[in-house]
Amino acid sequence: MTAAIPLVEIVRGGVREGVHHGSVVVTAPDGSVLRAVGDVDSATYPRSSNKPAQATGMLRAGLELPEQADLALAASSHSGESAHIARVRELLRRNGLSEGALRCPRDWPLNEAARDERAEQGFGRQRIAMNCSGKHSAMLATCVQRGWSLDDYLDPKHPLQVELHATVTELAAEPIAATSVDGCGAPLFAISLTGLARMFSHHVTAAPGLPRRRVADAMRAHPWLVSGSGRADSKLMSAVPGLLSKEGVEGVLALALPDGHGIAIKIEDGAARARLPVAVATLRTLGIDVGELEALAEEPLFGGGERVGAVRPIPGALD
Repeated sequence: MTAAIPLVEIVRGGVREGVHHGSVVVTAPDGSVLRAVGDVDSATYPRSSNKPAQATGMLRAGLELPEQADLALAASSHSGESAHIARVRELLRRNGLSEGALRCPRDWPLNEAARDERAEQGFGRQRIAMNCSGKHSAMLATCVQRGWSLDDYLDPKHPLQVELHATVTELAAEPIAATSVDGCGAPLFAISLTGLARMFSHHVTAAPGLPRRRVADAMRAHPWLVSGSGRADSKLMSAVPGLLSKEGVEGVLALALPDGHGIAIKIEDGAARARLPVAVATLRTLGIDVGELEALAEEPLFGGGERVGAVRPIPGALD
């Protein structure tokens, strides 16, 4: 079996002090593999990179949303900024629910300023501030609209989760290798990186109006809602026209270009700092003008407040 390879180096003062291993796959619009480095065939958990497919499954199950922005929120890992929380609360309210119906864990906002603001206002950890509350509120809305039970909406045998399982299987074009529980409490489906890249490609190549295309269009139209201020997905989708992007914890990032090329990245040790440099380098290999993303091609390292090095792709690693 092919193993993850050295992709990113940590260089400080001209000396390499560490390496992040990883795997990358690029698929063509027809699903064939154009480029693969590392292990792109073994099962892995895409984590939140599964969210576009989960949102697609909700639409297929009958979810109706009044605004495109709500669909972007359904596929989000939001930062818990005030506009994110307000939209989650409104989505719940429109379906006759309160935040007490959410079954995701209580948490602080991911955004540091939002976290400080809520602490100053006397709030502690809350379910609605958890980064997956948009997905959970959409899951609950689907259940309300279909007349399904609410208390057990996270049970893998619940009709909602059965539909989401089927959707991921179809869009990845491979069987789900394993099911576990994500950090938010929802069922988590394992697929290969190749399946993940194909899944993203299927979102952007679908005909306008189809559920998976509606999800892609919503995310690309509202990148800030998908993530938040200064976050990777917002930066990527804002900088490259038509790009679809969704990161997942443990070093996962999935992308699709508007022409249908899919990209899936996994950093083996889960290091988030290595994802963007690899993503920018991969886009370059496809001839994409990365423009303002050029600044993200390296993650700076500091010493004593001064830049002394960088986290950067290893030259030739993606060849």
